[in-house]
Parts: sequence; structure tokens; C-alpha cells
Amino acid sequence: MRIKEFIEGEDGIGVVEVILILVVLIGLVIIFKKQITKLVNSIFKTINDQAGQV
Repeated sequence: MRIKEFIEGEDGIGVVEVILILVVLIGLVIIFKKQITKLVNSIFKTINDQAGQV
């Protein structure tokens, strides 16, 4: 019974809220693209350097 009530409840996140969150996240990725790229490259360089030591 509780599962049915949960599915039919109106307290969950709506489609509009999900779309707005995605738009904000995509905007942040576009704004900080250079910084994110540098960070990811740095992380992979560190992983490769330490993997070579093992």
C-alpha cells in the first residue's frame, strides 16, 4: 500500500524542476569548461604517474 501511495503522491520532484536543474548544471559546465578540463587532466596525469610507480 505504501508504494502505491508514494507513486501516486504529488510531493515528488516534477518534470519542470528536473529540467531547470539540468539547465543550471549545463550552464555551469559551459561557464567553467576550462577549469573542469584542467582539473580532469591533472587528475588523470596524477593517476598515470602513480600507476607507473606501481
